[in-house]
Amino acid sequence: MALFFDQEWFDERLAATGLTRDDVAAALGLSRRDVDEIWKDQREVTPNQVAMLARLLDVPAADIVSRAGVATPAPPPAGEAGFANRLAEIDARLTRIERAIADLQSLVLATRGN
Repeated sequence: MALFFDQEWFDERLAATGLTRDDVAAALGLSRRDVDEIWKDQREVTPNQVAMLARLLDVPAADIVSRAGVATPAPPPAGEAGFANRLAEIDARLTRIERAIADLQSLVLATRGN
């Protein structure tokens, strides 16, 4: 298992499949900046992202896990557990979006008061 994210291996796999980091961002539902943070080992990869990267790069999920750094979890098994994990991930993302909207609303209201 790699101690840190193996940028060189991932970039080689992208080149071999004709994909770019922008393609990875679109597939993972992330910004290019988020993907660059993954590549710099500044952002962890989720189990669902491991599974998607494996499909994109046409390699087993175990290869992604072994090259994405020591904290990278293996994807959940398919079926109910996978669905439950994906649902939890979507719920967490929705919560972050709702918080961001609330923060923006507070900022707008604060600027109107001045």
